Amino acid sequence: MTVQRPVLPGFHPDPSICRVGDTYYLATSSFEYAPGVPIFASTDLRSWELVGHALDRPSQLDVSKAGPSGGIFAPTLRHHDGRFWMITTNWADDGGQLLVHAEDAAGPWSEPVRIPSAMGIDPDLTWDDDGTCLMSYAGFGPGGGEGIVQSPIDPSTGEVLAERRWLWAGTGGKFPEGPHLYRIGDWWYLLIAEGGTERGHAVTIARSKSPQGPFEGNPNNPLITHRGTDEPVQNTGHADLVERPDGSWAIVYHGVRARGSSPEWHVLGRETFADEVVWTDGWPVLTAHVEPALPPERAVPESLDGGLPPSWVGASRFPSEFVTVDDGVLRVAGDGEPVFVGRRQEHLHARVRARLDVEGVGGISVRIDPTHAVELEVADGRVQAVWAVGAVRHVLGESDLPANGELEIRLLPDESGNPFLGRGPDIVVAGIVRGDVFTELGRVDGRYLSTEVAGGMTGRMVGVVCRSGAVLVRSFDYVGADDPAALA
Repeated sequence: MTVQRPVLPGFHPDPSICRVGDTYYLATSSFEYAPGVPIFASTDLRSWELVGHALDRPSQLDVSKAGPSGGIFAPTLRHHDGRFWMITTNWADDGGQLLVHAEDAAGPWSEPVRIPSAMGIDPDLTWDDDGTCLMSYAGFGPGGGEGIVQSPIDPSTGEVLAERRWLWAGTGGKFPEGPHLYRIGDWWYLLIAEGGTERGHAVTIARSKSPQGPFEGNPNNPLITHRGTDEPVQNTGHADLVERPDGSWAIVYHGVRARGSSPEWHVLGRETFADEVVWTDGWPVLTAHVEPALPPERAVPESLDGGLPPSWVGASRFPSEFVTVDDGVLRVAGDGEPVFVGRRQEHLHARVRARLDVEGVGGISVRIDPTHAVELEVADGRVQAVWAVGAVRHVLGESDLPANGELEIRLLPDESGNPFLGRGPDIVVAGIVRGDVFTELGRVDGRYLSTEVAGGMTGRMVGVVCRSGAVLVRSFDYVGADDPAALA
């Protein structure tokens, strides 16, 4: 059996896709990290390039009050009348839905208009036959209840033009959300997620002759779910359909690669997968997986070289607010507040190595959030391997940091323990490197850096943490692969 692999690995949940000509564009949610809503481009659905962020500056995005898994929820990306439109919810600033537009998906994107009266999450945009812009979303509060609601809006101002209307609540699963509404042939199709974004997650679909309903469900719902199966990808849901230039169809959705003994744990967050779609009796049917172009045994390296790559983000702050570059050296300083800047762990196995000069307290970290992390923390020439789990910060081991010594965290297969009881998703090993010699300071079962333990909706990040003073990053190298032999 071919093991399904993501087309966008690592923490890239809630995918939304559109096509312009021969190019597909895809956006994902970003939660507390800034810049927000990464935008990717592809010509084959298999290889994706990060081309920018829809929310790339503080005037568009305030996540300063967003704790772990707060901030930006699921976006919708659409192209209409020569413009890209992106709508999402910032759960951290009480401003309701947030809508921006751009001539080019790479930016620049406009300043946002806000829709504070639309209480809910996961907004979608589509345009009726007469040009009216319809916003559908998972509604909260009076008139919302459990289900998808809709209002016509003026996308240039955010003005809501009529009272919201209830559309559909799915097939009975909890949390009906993530709607996308399409005109396909003579029908309007409403695609939603339900069942909660855990093991019961699913995608269901309904249709109507009108975008306002009433909607009838697909008799073969759910369209997507892996609940109750032994599929290696679980939590499948939150999907978006796209038509290819040749008239064939595909679908993107998120899922997790759960590993280890029962009940299994996932550490990379919800990743983006894709499948082929055919239409049978007026309904979409998934037929085969779209596989990524990069083989699992290919190691993917990334090094900081005089600046931050565009994939690097800050937690609850933009990197530009606390990271500067001087003569090719990154300086990370938090003005008295702990700060983190980093990138997603995008592979099942990885190695992170850095050489730092620490003027205060700081180091490198692999984390789900600040209280579920393994850090190599440097202060006064000493390095400690620190394991954070909940409110406890436990020192696993410590050592002097030798001159020109490097910090290294390894994310390795868990080959210990009973495969049916007690084996985690991986092992996190922290230590120091002098020359070619690695000295281990401590190791942690990777389940403690998993979403099942930490909770929330993000995935592992790797990067630099500064607790006080400043951290000068002389070098930082990440290499990852799904096949651990590629890192040997």
